[in-house]
Amino acid sequence: MGAKGTHRVDTTLRLQNLRELMKQAGVDVFVVPSEDQHFSEYLAECDQRRAFISGFNGSAGCAIVGREEAHLFTDGRYFLQAGQQLDSNWTLMKQGLPDVPTWQEFLYKKLPKDSKIGIDATLISAQDADSLKKQLEPLGLKLIHVEKNLVDKIWTDRPARPHNPVIHLDEKYSGQSSADKIAKIREEMKKKKAKAVVVTMLDEVAWLFNLRGSDIDYNPVFFSYAIVTEEKVSLFVNANQLSESAHKYLDGVTNIQPYEAFLPFLKELASGLQLDKENPIWIGDKASLAVAEAIGKDHYLIARSPLNDLKAIKNAVELEGFRQSHIRDGVALARYFAWLEEQLNNGVVLNESQGADQLEKYRSELDLFRGLSFSTISSTGPNGAIIHYSPDPADCATIKKDQIYLCDSGAQFSDGTTDTTRTWHFGTPTDAEKRSFTRVLQGHIAIDAGVFPTGTTGFVIDSWARKYLWQDGLDYRHGTGHGVGHFLNVHEGPHGIGVRIAYNNAPLKAGMTVSNEPGYYEDGKYGIRIENIVLVREVKTPNNFGDKGYLGFEHVTMCPVHKKLIDTSLLNDAEKKWVDDYHAEVWEKVSPLLKHDQRALNWLKRETSPL
Repeated sequence: MGAKGTHRVDTTLRLQNLRELMKQAGVDVFVVPSEDQHFSEYLAECDQRRAFISGFNGSAGCAIVGREEAHLFTDGRYFLQAGQQLDSNWTLMKQGLPDVPTWQEFLYKKLPKDSKIGIDATLISAQDADSLKKQLEPLGLKLIHVEKNLVDKIWTDRPARPHNPVIHLDEKYSGQSSADKIAKIREEMKKKKAKAVVVTMLDEVAWLFNLRGSDIDYNPVFFSYAIVTEEKVSLFVNANQLSESAHKYLDGVTNIQPYEAFLPFLKELASGLQLDKENPIWIGDKASLAVAEAIGKDHYLIARSPLNDLKAIKNAVELEGFRQSHIRDGVALARYFAWLEEQLNNGVVLNESQGADQLEKYRSELDLFRGLSFSTISSTGPNGAIIHYSPDPADCATIKKDQIYLCDSGAQFSDGTTDTTRTWHFGTPTDAEKRSFTRVLQGHIAIDAGVFPTGTTGFVIDSWARKYLWQDGLDYRHGTGHGVGHFLNVHEGPHGIGVRIAYNNAPLKAGMTVSNEPGYYEDGKYGIRIENIVLVREVKTPNNFGDKGYLGFEHVTMCPVHKKLIDTSLLNDAEKKWVDDYHAEVWEKVSPLLKHDQRALNWLKRETSPL
């Protein structure tokens, strides 16, 4: 999640070389999005083109390079980081602030008439390209598809694409066979009268076939595509990556094709399927323009991938896996925070990276551990205000007793994925720090304890988390919650809790997993965030207005909330009871697994004692 370091890269020569190629290609502007050809949020090194050309390595952003100027667009999570990493060649565009356009708006509002805009058709979604063209063409602006990505041409030491082993995830963890998933997809195809579904997102392919890989750090995915028709299923992957167990599991289920054969295969399939507007090929809303063009105009339907929705609702086996993996994860967290407190009290000098390494060590000793789910955000004092900060081992701050320490971390297990943020103060917090922390906690409790009718979206309930911060004139520039994959990507859709309008298109449903993570960040001073993973569940209510049924949340993260930072005068009786009940649950579930570590057990007992 966090990108390591905040060092600047001199991009002068890179931009000179790129502009030379832009002249040769006849384009005035070249767009470098963050995404790869699968629209992954986190990338293999070989696909980090925007980071290479700009020097900014946060997970979200878009670079627009003109003949004279270069602009980097990103959101509020990365304003501080981008400001530190971009050199003088770049103008930072803080999306979401008043009068700051999106990168798409910038193209059709700021560029002179007749400008030619170069883009790699594999790196822009067909949906975005279509809406962009509608805005550009009346103004005489033209989108030009470059054959080979111009950044790739100047990136002389670009890393090779990974081809790591792919394993089969046993159904005792996945809870459902690949054949059952394929059958469900075909049911969804019939509803849309689609002749095929094209699967371009890596986590969706991994989920569909009960396979896991490691081609992208922290994300157990592998480079692949899939196509499901009424009669046949095709998986496009480097077959050498498949383990013996994976080959055996796929035998008779799917037709394996080379990864590079995907677009030619799709083009040939489309020409033989007798497609029209009524009987199209279904592509997801993240499928690239190159995918759409391979199928042909009027022969595809763009809609949210059916796999996205099916994958988001976890089955009973997956839900139990989330519960158990989070209890084990709570053991590592208790051991780490107890250890860290003791080290600091004994005057040991530790930097943020050393802290992260120790936490990873404790996690690596847990059953079913498969690796981290993102780069640990171990941040002291001002670094905590950099929302997706991650320490650079070669140059990071020392953890200080008199500063707030924010730790956002997670792990991949065979039975689930964890993501937990806790905020600590190992010295004496100020009244202002305690007040801010308590306002964040009240918002966290409001989400956790909330009850809402079926059909409600995370867009609607986001304000519950901000209400108490707003009372003090405070807020935060990130979402309140994201979906979480099951031994898959730590961020998944389509649902979430936040102000992004897309969240209003995906109601929360029983079986979904989502984070609950309000925060507050004082630039140059500290950051506060409290994050638990919660499961959406059905709730019995005294009444059932509208016969809708009602939903609420079950928290599975098992780690104390720091009582030293709570201003109890701000809490009402129900909130105090929530804190005490939560801590009693943490003690009950985690303490039996800590008998081998007396320090951690003593720490947990103290931290979970009643207010």
